[in-house]
Amino acid sequence: MGNKQFYYSVSNALAIVAVTVILVNPVWAANAEKVLYPFTGGNDGGRPAADLVIDKAGNLYGTTVTGGTGQACSGGCGTVFKLTPLAGGKWKESVLYNFQAGADGKNPYGGVTIDGKGNLFGTTVAGGGGGACAGDGCGVVFMLTHSGNSWKESVLYSFTGGRDGAGPGGGLILDKNGYLYGTTPTGGKPNGCGGTGCGVVYQLVTAKGGQWKEQVLHTFSGGKDGATGSLGRLLFDQAGNLYGVAETGGDVNCNPPSGCGAVFKLSPSSGGKWTSSTLHAFKGTPDASFPSGGLISDTAGSLYGTTYFGGKSGNGTVFKLTLGSNGKWTETLLYNFKGLADGANPTATLVFDPAGNLYGTASAGGDANGDGVVFKLVPASGKWKESAVHAFGQAHDGTNPNYGLALDKTGNLFGVTPFGGTGQGVVFELVP
Repeated sequence: MGNKQFYYSVSNALAIVAVTVILVNPVWAANAEKVLYPFTGGNDGGRPAADLVIDKAGNLYGTTVTGGTGQACSGGCGTVFKLTPLAGGKWKESVLYNFQAGADGKNPYGGVTIDGKGNLFGTTVAGGGGGACAGDGCGVVFMLTHSGNSWKESVLYSFTGGRDGAGPGGGLILDKNGYLYGTTPTGGKPNGCGGTGCGVVYQLVTAKGGQWKEQVLHTFSGGKDGATGSLGRLLFDQAGNLYGVAETGGDVNCNPPSGCGAVFKLSPSSGGKWTSSTLHAFKGTPDASFPSGGLISDTAGSLYGTTYFGGKSGNGTVFKLTLGSNGKWTETLLYNFKGLADGANPTATLVFDPAGNLYGTASAGGDANGDGVVFKLVPASGKWKESAVHAFGQAHDGTNPNYGLALDKTGNLFGVTPFGGTGQGVVFELVP
């Protein structure tokens, strides 16, 4: 899928050395977007591929797929990084961990999740204990804990590529018990989806002795329930149900036989089991197809997301699912991307601002080179009006944003691009 293909074909490398670089911010552009940090692809990391998270002090955390100081991979095996705001609008970048491509994992894609103690949790698509993944490793779930300025990585679970899943590329979410939840794009039933498996939804719980145990909550079949867990995070509702998207599967008459993706729900039941239901199966143009980002919800419980393809022009959509009094969900396409200045091919999770407007990124469209945009959707008289509030591709700017935005308490938006800057991607800020 266009620029998104980068994320599962990237090279490897790593180490455990912290690198600090201080960057003076460039002059603000008229559209109030600025680059906070351009990655070099060296010890500081390269190709950031994650939505950012913000702690209470306003620090930003994320992951880079490549770069770092490890020697096991050409170009680096990836990092976990932190950006700290300083006086005068400056930011300091620090590498918290460099992956080594061994049991610790390599190539983190999904960013990190912060718990109440400041611990960071994330995933890597490769590395780990090996398993059935051609010697490259099937990926891990990791935790970073800190003491002072020092950070230590622990592998909570190493995937085998069997029924437990393989290649986790998405971010994690935490429940009130501190359990972790995520998806994998492959693994599961050994004969599904061409023999690689169709992916799983998994849970990690703490067991005796401080160890973590994986439980598969759902194994995708590639049929109506979907296939290929997305890069977006799962979503909890107040009742403890989980929601997410599968990039393929669903209506197998769409793009036969793989399907065009689906929105699913997992409901906890007795005995620790979970029941899966498909809320919507995408049908392709003029409907949406191939959802990639995660879901968000409004106060009424309606769900919002994006699709890479589909819509009237085939360039992707923003969709909404609403639960009716009959217990069925109805899909509404809030916006059909034209592939022009408005953007195209969104792969990111959306975010609401306090006024109820939606923001997101589109990985293509915008300028003449198709470098992508940040877009805004404003509700008006039952309809939504879209505007591209920033087009990427300016000098030293980022390009092709594939991940979503983080909103701070003052309403500023932060995100990353895997390309642009000095060629290795950037962290940017947008002030609406």
